[in-house]
Amino acid sequence: MNEVMEVLGQAKVLGRRYYQLTGKPLGITGEVAEYEAASLLGLDLGAARQAGFDAIEIKDGHPVRIQIKGRCIARNKKKTGRMGTIDLKQPFDTVMLVLLDEDFEAFAIYEATREAVTELITRPGSKARNERGSVGISQFRAISAIRWLRQPK
Repeated sequence: MNEVMEVLGQAKVLGRRYYQLTGKPLGITGEVAEYEAASLLGLDLGAARQAGFDAIEIKDGHPVRIQIKGRCIARNKKKTGRMGTIDLKQPFDTVMLVLLDEDFEAFAIYEATREAVTELITRPGSKARNERGSVGISQFRAISAIRWLRQPK
């Protein structure tokens, strides 16, 4: 895991530099979010490209399958935008949203149950939500609990 964290550290530097040069993200947010959540919360990451969930956490002796979504939010920007697709056909028990700052460092992790996510996605009124499983960050935060917050420096 130490070697992976070293490589991710290098990727974060490249991601910042790429964004400074192009104004576009490099596309590493998902991977960084997974490793940030795993290291901060003690999760066991699953195999790459595993359908439905990214990590496992043992709670009360039972495995909890966690789908992890990441979103990078620049300093002085509101926490707006949409999360990646949540596919209700796939196996998972909870969804975590890892919010990353412009340095790709986690500053908040939110978690919602499958039931709450299902109710949100199937609620009438939004094609993005209903057909693509895409929810807004503020919508997700409203149905979730805070799992971790970075302490002020």
